[in-house]
Amino acid sequence: MGKPTGFMEYQRLVEASEPAASRLKHYREFVRVLSDEQASVQGARCMDCGIPFCNTGCPVNNIIPDWNDLVFRGNWEQALVVLHSTNNFPDFTGRICPAPCEAACTLNINTDPVGIKSIEHAIVDKGWEKGWIVPQVAQTKTGKKVAVIGSGPAGLAAAQQLARVGHAVVVFEKSDRIGGLLRYGIPDFKLEKLHIDRRVEQMQAEGVEFRVGQEVGGSAANAVPVDRLLAEFDALIVAGGAESPRDLVVPGRDLDGVHFAMEFLPQQNKVNAGDRVPSQIMATGKRVVVIGGGDTGSDCVGTSNRHGALSVTQFEVMPQPPEQENKSLTWPNWPLKLRTSSSHEEGCTRDFAVSTKEFIGENGKVRALKVVRVDWSEGRMNEIPGSETEIPADLVLLAMGFVSPVRQGLLEQLAVELDARGNVRASTDGEGCYATNVARVFAAGDMRRGQSLVVWAIREGRQCAREVDLFLMGCSDLPR
Repeated sequence: MGKPTGFMEYQRLVEASEPAASRLKHYREFVRVLSDEQASVQGARCMDCGIPFCNTGCPVNNIIPDWNDLVFRGNWEQALVVLHSTNNFPDFTGRICPAPCEAACTLNINTDPVGIKSIEHAIVDKGWEKGWIVPQVAQTKTGKKVAVIGSGPAGLAAAQQLARVGHAVVVFEKSDRIGGLLRYGIPDFKLEKLHIDRRVEQMQAEGVEFRVGQEVGGSAANAVPVDRLLAEFDALIVAGGAESPRDLVVPGRDLDGVHFAMEFLPQQNKVNAGDRVPSQIMATGKRVVVIGGGDTGSDCVGTSNRHGALSVTQFEVMPQPPEQENKSLTWPNWPLKLRTSSSHEEGCTRDFAVSTKEFIGENGKVRALKVVRVDWSEGRMNEIPGSETEIPADLVLLAMGFVSPVRQGLLEQLAVELDARGNVRASTDGEGCYATNVARVFAAGDMRRGQSLVVWAIREGRQCAREVDLFLMGCSDLPR
């Protein structure tokens, strides 16, 4: 540990951001990476804590103390090597991960945790700047072919790992561009798509083939039959997302102006990419209500504000969490506490313990919501008598999460077993990890575990790749 007393000498430094008034005028990233000196000081805050709980708090088990120390010493290139040893895409996680590692940081017991995410961001950006991130081409080929269905973080991680040990990998993506949720779910102001594009270029140089606009198991004329893939490839990995959104089935749900978040967000990403989107859902000049208090809801808030919404209100059915968690009870686990995103700071009215009972329309268009206050004191939701009211709304965005992968098409044709939640059944314990009940078919990411974080998807893709390599070759040098 380069600076044993650093955590006592230095304060946590949060990455600077462009002021809200100016960043609302564009869709570019607005968080400014730490300077070398700032990152070195933040790395010095990493204490010699004996048991680095940050490692286990991180789903990919990043070797965080090591690269913190390397950054403190100015050895950036080696820090990048250590970072990449556990995470294929720190350029994604360094921007959009909620940083469970920081919640688990030992310093977080009684003070501000180490700014792990900001250091990760700085390392990988310097790696691209200096040209240290290059293709890692396998020296020998195995002759085995693997199909990866889905090009989100799980599919990309699995594909890259398998290509690097010599397998011929083809990634099938039903959309017109690679990236899955990274491409069409996360706004550009959080993750500019150039970060996906240069990783795709790296992977193509490593031998990965990408086929876009090809839905495996779909019904369109250009759909790829499942039987063809099973005949052509030695193994298949299903790594699509949990794309079935949670709906709000109340009177008026069919009114014009009530949309799922994932009808709204991808359209703006397409426009940013230069596409023309006829009849784009716009929040301009409208009273917007976002139902759902998670990250997707926050993304709807930020995008609506950039459209020039008249007002943005966000409802959450659960009660408002405490502003500060009880660390003695929650550490090192992920705490339940009030989280205010950059999109909230740009302009949003947030309200908790509110349930929507009806969408009220006029001439077929939504004009208001009928809502009621709810009480959770008895451990279940109870409506508070006399608390019903109407909230004006011209656009309602449903961002209440996702319940499962889409069953029609791919999963039905593969005849894979599903678990009680509707996800693809594939264990991560014992022999045959990530294997489904169908021979040579594996599952990883949200399609297997349900809606989760990008960092969990990367972990699952990496681990699934090792199991596929082990299945194909009888042994594997890929990390578990």
